[in-house]
Amino acid sequence: MACCRLIGTPINADSRSTGRHYRASTMSLPPFDHDVHTRFTEPPNPSWTFAQKIENTESGRNWLEGEKQGWKLIDTNREDTRTRLYPLMISAIVPRPIAFVSSVSTTGVTNNPPLVSFCCSNRPRVKDTPTNVRDGLGFTVNIISEPFIENANVSAINAPPEFDEWTISGLAKAPSIHVKAPRVKESAFSLECELRYSGCPLFQAIDITHPISGQITTTMILAHVKYIHVRNDALNERGVIDIAKYKPIARLGDISYGGLGDVFGLPRSVWDQEKERTGQVLETMERRED
Repeated sequence: MACCRLIGTPINADSRSTGRHYRASTMSLPPFDHDVHTRFTEPPNPSWTFAQKIENTESGRNWLEGEKQGWKLIDTNREDTRTRLYPLMISAIVPRPIAFVSSVSTTGVTNNPPLVSFCCSNRPRVKDTPTNVRDGLGFTVNIISEPFIENANVSAINAPPEFDEWTISGLAKAPSIHVKAPRVKESAFSLECELRYSGCPLFQAIDITHPISGQITTTMILAHVKYIHVRNDALNERGVIDIAKYKPIARLGDISYGGLGDVFGLPRSVWDQEKERTGQVLETMERRED
């Protein structure tokens, strides 16, 4: 059977309940503004310099105030993937690309441990990250928010492997629970990950080679999420991320980044509720074709 899925906001029980909640509250929302256009601005902290702490700016100080509400540590082995981990992770790992995918279904269902995937470009040389990941000591994935985007950006400097980018970032190290690598203390959402997981061959580092030159251009990492650290002030009453407080940054093309502008809800249709109306629409379309 052919199938079309909108990847990025997958269908699940929580999205249905969220849709009902959204429909009940739309009367209080302003209409979508079609006259708002994309504009380029300065970065959040244009005067940022090497090793500057985020508390040197007003937005940074406000961000650090939220940490006083504490942290929630989530052991992924003790939580249900579908009802607990999945809704939390898709609310925190944002923004995500959306794709309309056409596929043909196959038989068989699997239930895998929570997984995180990302790719490391190896141009002009192999990056430190895939090399360190393969060493097996674990790593952390830390989501970047607006108040410390400059701090995080400088860590991408093309320094030699022996140079520690932490020293010029101005960011603080926080100890992890399971892996050796520290997490970024300023990040409101961090994942402790490891490449090895007993009984699951899925987790691995895959080198992607150019079809003509044979050069390794990218390394794709598929890793097991062992623990999740999330700041309490970044969560809403349903236990998922409050996007307005989270302030995630989007990586765009070239050297462009963006924050969140207008945010709108788009509830998913429910077949049992829309089946009759769908039939009516199809009948009307058939009559028009005749």
